[in-house]
Amino acid sequence: MPLLEGLEKEFKENKPFKGLKIALSVHLEAKTAHLCEVLAEGGAEMFITGSNPLSTQDDVAAALVHEGLNVFAVHGASPEEYEHGIRRVIEAGPNIIIDDGGDLVTMIHDNYPQFIPNVIGGCEETTTGILRLEAMDRERKLLFPMMLVNDADCKHLFDNRYGTGQSVWDGIDRTTNLIVAGKDVVVAGYGWCGKGVAMRAKGLGARVIVTEVDPVKAMEAVMDGFRVMTMAEAAKVGDIFVTVTGCEDVITREHFLVMKDGAICCNAGHFDCEVSVRQLKEIAVDIKPARNNIMEYVLEDGRRIYLLAEGRLVNLAAGDGHPAEIMDMSFAIQALSAKYLADNREALRQAQEPVSMLHRVPEEIDREVALRKLGTWGVTIDRLTERQKKYLYGE
Repeated sequence: MPLLEGLEKEFKENKPFKGLKIALSVHLEAKTAHLCEVLAEGGAEMFITGSNPLSTQDDVAAALVHEGLNVFAVHGASPEEYEHGIRRVIEAGPNIIIDDGGDLVTMIHDNYPQFIPNVIGGCEETTTGILRLEAMDRERKLLFPMMLVNDADCKHLFDNRYGTGQSVWDGIDRTTNLIVAGKDVVVAGYGWCGKGVAMRAKGLGARVIVTEVDPVKAMEAVMDGFRVMTMAEAAKVGDIFVTVTGCEDVITREHFLVMKDGAICCNAGHFDCEVSVRQLKEIAVDIKPARNNIMEYVLEDGRRIYLLAEGRLVNLAAGDGHPAEIMDMSFAIQALSAKYLADNREALRQAQEPVSMLHRVPEEIDREVALRKLGTWGVTIDRLTERQKKYLYGE
């Protein structure tokens, strides 16, 4: 992860987070651990928990504890243990928050308002988390600035599309050991993550079906060469189903009841509610493990439906998440956005009744990360001359 390595050297010298506490709730695996180390080298006192009970890697968590960082996470945590980890990092009284999905930000607002005055601001990693922040902001309930890291070009154009696209199929393939070529793959949701999953499925030889609720995205899918239909129609023909919507009840009882024998369901959205596990359990007459990270649900007529990773994020709960090269960019955006908050803390505090607490990542950060990444590949690009700038921008 050369971008993070470069930032680590700079942060170690400049200490942009000296005297600050950072609370982080992100999928706790090796790449996240490197981000935590970089922030700690920058002077931050780190308080770390996981954003998904099944994505925490215990050896990684233990290694961070050994390095002197504060970690409150364990693989396979119960809902109560998962919530306890979030509470512990909030109770540290953080100054900067790095969140993945919005659970940490939501809890500090709902249960720990006394700590809000300490918070300079935060960074949100995911589409789902930003949707939750936007809802809070519309109701004027968001009480500190949040950087929309997921909306940065060097995040969603690469992490969501290429990272999710590859890591989802890594998780599915290593878990099922089945071929993808020749199968009907149903991708629910055609945002940047869905685009990546569909593109990779096509590359593996699948016939891809997309389901959508947004007519513009559905039109994109058609023009990208995919069949588009409702989930009610797709449920009858799909072999593998991947939900990537950020919404709940995308695949439900009515869909399970018409699926093929042996249909495989999995989720690549943030929470385990897109495939309705509750409704699948209600109609099953027998439930048993088929192999590691695969549960077999037998329906009354003998048909079997297989659910991967308990309906949680298949690329993390049944795999290693996005490749390191992708997360290098995403976490560089996170680190520089956190530095932006630290550098501009006084200006942010003095802002009078802002229209919104949501802040786009400055274009300069995106460009800096892109140029650094190109540099690691040995790629150089042209630069505008002063005459060209004047022609384009009137400068």
